[in-house]
Amino acid sequence: MRQVKVSQIQKHKRRSRRLRRTGGAILVAAIVVGVIALVSQHSKPATNAAIAPVCLPKGRLLAATRHTKFTAMPPMCISEKATYDATFKTDLGTFVVAMPASAEKAVNNFVFLAEYRFYDGTKFHRVIPGFVVQGGDPTGTGTGGPGYEWAGSTPPHKCVAAKDCYPAWSVAYARTTAPKSNGSQFFIVLPGGAASLDADPVYTLFGTVVSGRSIVERIAKDGGPAPNGTPKRVHHIISVRITEVAG
Repeated sequence: MRQVKVSQIQKHKRRSRRLRRTGGAILVAAIVVGVIALVSQHSKPATNAAIAPVCLPKGRLLAATRHTKFTAMPPMCISEKATYDATFKTDLGTFVVAMPASAEKAVNNFVFLAEYRFYDGTKFHRVIPGFVVQGGDPTGTGTGGPGYEWAGSTPPHKCVAAKDCYPAWSVAYARTTAPKSNGSQFFIVLPGGAASLDADPVYTLFGTVVSGRSIVERIAKDGGPAPNGTPKRVHHIISVRITEVAG
């Protein structure tokens, strides 16, 4: 009787170990599938076809389908006297950019693209510690854009003369040497980056990082050397969501 009982206990233990191993394998598989689904959801545009830019219906803050290409610059969709916050959810955490009413044209462009989920799943493709964190290219190559270009506005003469147009944590559009080459790409000025930018004040300002600066600093730590700033570890924007703060 005792031998039978011992045998039954041993069988029970072996069965329990098998169940634990199976359960662990299932859990790992579920996590992997979940991660793949999350990356797929945010990294693949729903459509590559260029569409005409149309403001979303009033009260609707997010397009049903993600779009990454438009036939022209968007019309004025924001309230002209409003201020807006852009909440960036990244793989490292969240930071918030406050956008003033004074940068109306630039803010409208960013809000429009964010509401069409343009930035979802894109990466910070150019990151130079002590200079800038740059993103907003749907191709991730540094050469992509929204399908159109537009003329930005240079900083006011007062800050140009004082050489303090681009303080740390300000956000501006990236562009080429051509004056009408703004698009969707943007950069965040890191502490130490102002001097180089103030020497060439041609970039259109449209916001300031007001919270989550430690997240931006963590992204910056994984950057690479100038001028390319190819990250040692690539970080992604999971989503950008817009909130009308006042207006």
